[in-house]
Amino acid sequence: MTESADEFAGDPDGFGRLWTPHRMVYIKGEGKPSHDEAGDDCPFCAAPQRSDEDALIVARGERVYAVLNLYPYNSGHLMSVPYRHVADYPELDEDETLELARFTQRAMQVIGAVMAPHGFNLGINQGAVAGAGISAHLHEHVVPRWGGDTNFMPIVGRTRVLPELLADARAQLAEAWAKQ
Repeated sequence: MTESADEFAGDPDGFGRLWTPHRMVYIKGEGKPSHDEAGDDCPFCAAPQRSDEDALIVARGERVYAVLNLYPYNSGHLMSVPYRHVADYPELDEDETLELARFTQRAMQVIGAVMAPHGFNLGINQGAVAGAGISAHLHEHVVPRWGGDTNFMPIVGRTRVLPELLADARAQLAEAWAKQ
């Protein structure tokens, strides 16, 4: 008797499946720095050494850069990140603090022009206990929001549905950033 793959899969349950295997890297914590030192272990220190396209960098400033979140809550979710490896907001000097604030404002203007969100969530998660995925290097989130953007998928399927590729979002935002 030969066995088919269907015999091992079981009876269909009527549910569709949305496979997101790329998220296993995030779930397992792969690529997170293991210590508080700058260097190759820190993705925010390594990103500026790569091309804008490869690193998903939208814009570069003197002390801060804007980069798309690799695991976004919504399309256009980016972060303002100081080049200098610091963990806590009070560690920023005056010039870094000012440029971080200006980059966040600019990010809101650019995302607003390109994607027309209804609102924004802004935030800095200080420390792992506060939700920082990478607590060793400070970064400020700029998350565009639309009415109804939270649906059943994150609750039931523990999955976010994003309507465009990160590379496409980066290209649109970088172009608009340069024009403003």
